[in-house]
Amino acid sequence: MKSLCFSPRTASLSISRQSNSPSLSSTARRRFSQSAIEQAIDAAVTIIMKWDAETSAYAGVTSLFHESKKEALQFIKSVNELQDIMHLLVSDQDSGSEKFSQAQRLMQIAMKRLQKEFYQILSTNRADLDPKSVSTRSSRTSISMSDYDDDGSPDDEIRTAGDSITELEDASSTAMSDLKLIADCMIASGYAKECIRVYKIIRKSIIDEGIYKLGIEKLSSSQVNKMDWDVLDLKIKNWLDAEKISLRTLFKGERILCDHVFSSSDSIKESCFAEISKEGATLLFGFPELVAKAKKSPMEKMFRVLDMYTAISEDWQEVDTIFAFELVSAVRLQAINSLVRLSESVLSLLTDFESTIHKDSSKAMTPGGGLHRLTMYSMDYLTLLADYGNILTDIISDWPPPEKSSLPESFFDSPISDYSPRPAISVRIAWLILVLLCKLDCKSKHYKDVSLSYLFLANNLQHVISRVRASNLMYLLGEEWITKHEAKVRQFAANYERLAWGQVFASLPENPTASMTGGKAKERFMKFTSSFEDAYSKQCSCVVPDLKLRDEIKASIGTKVVAVYREFYDMHKSMVGEESSEKLFVRFSPEDVGNYLSELFFATVSSGSSSTSSSTSSHHHRYMRSLLRA
Repeated sequence: MKSLCFSPRTASLSISRQSNSPSLSSTARRRFSQSAIEQAIDAAVTIIMKWDAETSAYAGVTSLFHESKKEALQFIKSVNELQDIMHLLVSDQDSGSEKFSQAQRLMQIAMKRLQKEFYQILSTNRADLDPKSVSTRSSRTSISMSDYDDDGSPDDEIRTAGDSITELEDASSTAMSDLKLIADCMIASGYAKECIRVYKIIRKSIIDEGIYKLGIEKLSSSQVNKMDWDVLDLKIKNWLDAEKISLRTLFKGERILCDHVFSSSDSIKESCFAEISKEGATLLFGFPELVAKAKKSPMEKMFRVLDMYTAISEDWQEVDTIFAFELVSAVRLQAINSLVRLSESVLSLLTDFESTIHKDSSKAMTPGGGLHRLTMYSMDYLTLLADYGNILTDIISDWPPPEKSSLPESFFDSPISDYSPRPAISVRIAWLILVLLCKLDCKSKHYKDVSLSYLFLANNLQHVISRVRASNLMYLLGEEWITKHEAKVRQFAANYERLAWGQVFASLPENPTASMTGGKAKERFMKFTSSFEDAYSKQCSCVVPDLKLRDEIKASIGTKVVAVYREFYDMHKSMVGEESSEKLFVRFSPEDVGNYLSELFFATVSSGSSSTSSSTSSHHHRYMRSLLRA
């Protein structure tokens, strides 16, 4: 406790009651005659000495504010009157009088008592002043001596104030009001530093404890770099929860409490809040920067980085509001630095992803022309990326687009609407898919059977389109992009049909009902049987995982083969001759051909594709192979 050397000017961090101004001094003179001064000092002696812990055992173990709110208010009122008296005596150049010395001693005792009360209220009401509780209560006007006029009754005012506070909020509201009364009184009396010191010690421990319980710890870059990804991933998930809780309860609650208790002084409330919150908040918002700088780059890191960027971006208004003033600008700066580092990490990871596609050197091809693992991996990645479309738009808006020479001009020339060019995120996603398709085109050349290379391209492009349609990629790429690539799938499928089944198509006459000799009919039947057996033996192991594409290809082949063969079969079967000749030259009925075609493209492949296999299909394939062996 400092030794009071009274001055009409209060400390720099306190708010002066301004009773030393000429107008207020004259008012004080009117209020305080010599006899009134003596009466006020006598009244102050009675109540202040009653609560002097050094002379009263009762005062040493009892809380003034807990024991009697009425007496606490009277105590504050006496201190304020002492302050007015001391200002009056100074203005009358009577600061050396016995009255002034007595008032000064009483003021020291009173301040010591109020400091003790301030500490006790903060300590014993930790639960009631929990940041979560404070953050959810509305800010209320505290009970202060300015609410009373000379004719008012403190009991009536307390009753009125109590009626306005709900039962659930009563404890925290009472504690906050008491703290404000004490803080206002001590600041006005020149004891701001003593009050602030107590507040900072108690409340900083609550912030630090809250940050610790939320799992936020001080880490170095080297520690983060040495962590296994699974460990770091858990810490990121924990941080995402902690960031929400700390902003909405911990820091928000402390800001509300600090603003309320020290509402009489902007400089004090800003200084206090900065002292108790800056370290914890800087630690909280420093973690994302450490993660962004970490050298680990698994697929999952991209989405954790985006999660953290999203969290800070979405909560930026709260960050900017809670940490609005200059003394806590370091917190805002740390949050901004983390956003910058996270965005840089996103761009780097996107570059790494593109490089991964370019560098994929696997030459093992998917059996049956099915889905390549690179296609599935890449589309899983891009589909998840599309869920962060809005955030990615912010991050890559200034990122230079790919070279136009590397992309079809039509992509850049076709706007999303009549009024806006394609956003950067759409260009970037389309570019990454184009890189993937180019890589798949290179891989398709490893197939010895050219028809299989086209089926491979059709399958993989169809998978890309299906994933686009079923995700937010559709909104980024647009219907025009989908339509253009669906046409490519049809082109690939048509090329597959032509190369895989062209001999079968050619084995049938252009006019299946045209008249011909028996010898010509036998020759046609033998040619069809041979070409169909050959084509089927090669294509029965092919796979088309996509149901729609599978049905379209089978329907197209069926239209060109079954329908034409049926007409030819019905017209010329009788010309083959006896039953023995018929079995030799006509091995398949139109129904047989249709059944075999219907079971195509179901073969199971071992590349992670979701194609199915049926026992019926297996039976038909075995039967067909037995025919071929025969």
